[in-house]
Amino acid sequence: MADKTNNENKLSRRQFIKGVAGLGAIMAVGGGLYAMKGSSVGRDVETTARNLFQDKQVQNIRHMVTADNSTRRNIMWKSAESLANPRVRVYSKGAGTQIPERLIAAKEDFFTDDGEEIKQYSVLLEDLFPGTEYEFAIETDDETSKPYSFSTASREKESFTMLIFPDSQSSDYADWRKVAHSAIEAHPTAEIFTNMGDLVDNGEDSSQWRAWFGAVEPVMNNLLFVPVMGNHECYDLKWQERLPEAYLHYFQVPDNGSASFDRYYYSFDYGPVHFVVLNTVEQEIRNFKTGLMEEQIAWLRKDLAGTKKTWKIVLMHRDVLQYRIARMPERKEGFSEEGEIFMPIFEEYGVDIVFTAHLHTYRNRGHILRGNHNAQGPLYILTGVAGNVRYDNLWTDHALDMVVAPQPETDNYLTMQVDGRRINIVCYLPDGTKLDEIAVNK
Repeated sequence: MADKTNNENKLSRRQFIKGVAGLGAIMAVGGGLYAMKGSSVGRDVETTARNLFQDKQVQNIRHMVTADNSTRRNIMWKSAESLANPRVRVYSKGAGTQIPERLIAAKEDFFTDDGEEIKQYSVLLEDLFPGTEYEFAIETDDETSKPYSFSTASREKESFTMLIFPDSQSSDYADWRKVAHSAIEAHPTAEIFTNMGDLVDNGEDSSQWRAWFGAVEPVMNNLLFVPVMGNHECYDLKWQERLPEAYLHYFQVPDNGSASFDRYYYSFDYGPVHFVVLNTVEQEIRNFKTGLMEEQIAWLRKDLAGTKKTWKIVLMHRDVLQYRIARMPERKEGFSEEGEIFMPIFEEYGVDIVFTAHLHTYRNRGHILRGNHNAQGPLYILTGVAGNVRYDNLWTDHALDMVVAPQPETDNYLTMQVDGRRINIVCYLPDGTKLDEIAVNK
């Protein structure tokens, strides 16, 4: 985008287009293009200018989940350059609506990682009407993006579909692209999606973040995103542990009230569901910050006790079970450290479903209570793998596994259909093959 300070005597791209449209003709120097008034060339040039703005200055749009998704929408995007007075213009979609148009200034959130300065912006849209379809455009002093649309959650609506993607870390993210695109094409009415941690293989590698965003763009442009932090978000380029700088900047999530671990864990409501997103990277960050688990446990108890929603669902990266590995020293089957800490809390506060990841294999454990299968306990689902990193045949089946994906492991994703007092979960291959289906009723 042109620098207004250094180009005061130059017309902006929009002014140029308007000027030539007013004259009724365009002459493209060196190209021999001449258009008389009434031709479509003026519109074509304006479209080209908008596309250039779109491609360079409006990248990686994210609809981030908020605490109340019926009245709020948090929009984030990345830009190649600093923008002049960026803002979002939002208005209700459709004829006959009486909701006034609004213009909200954007906030900067620039950061440097992997030697690259990332320029990104965010706008929190508040006081929206529940169950309403909106359109918005990103503007600067010189440009306007194409319009985007979204719908706020309805407070009365009891039904929605969520897409659940396991670990997407990859070498080239082609598999991740295929999984993400296949899911949204097969389930176009989905409203919300999550990626269960280890989004990228290396949290400092900016090229991997670009590949991840590029692959998921058709999904992220419209659906609310629920990020989960994984251990691979906490590695630097030398594969040493570090704080998850890129992840924390890229994804603004609901406030958890923590001074030390803001954006590490959070909760939100959507329809009849109260979601809790837990953090399991304490061992990766303990040399930099301490107290995550203790703080999170206290917060979790208070959070679960405070909700009156029909359903309580937990998303967490590391799994609750420990698998036997037949190598020296042999690791025994049992429960992971995270399982020993959190499973009694889940049982105490009536959590209904727990989704985990990390092990790159799909396993349905059924309902577990006090270490055994019991219909009164939470349902535990290990979500699988959505990238190309495989641990084929590494894990010996656990006694609590009820359904195991065929080996060798392949990519998969899940859908969760919430319908009032019934939830239906299906695990799919990218080609639509159904691997497993589970229903939970209240």
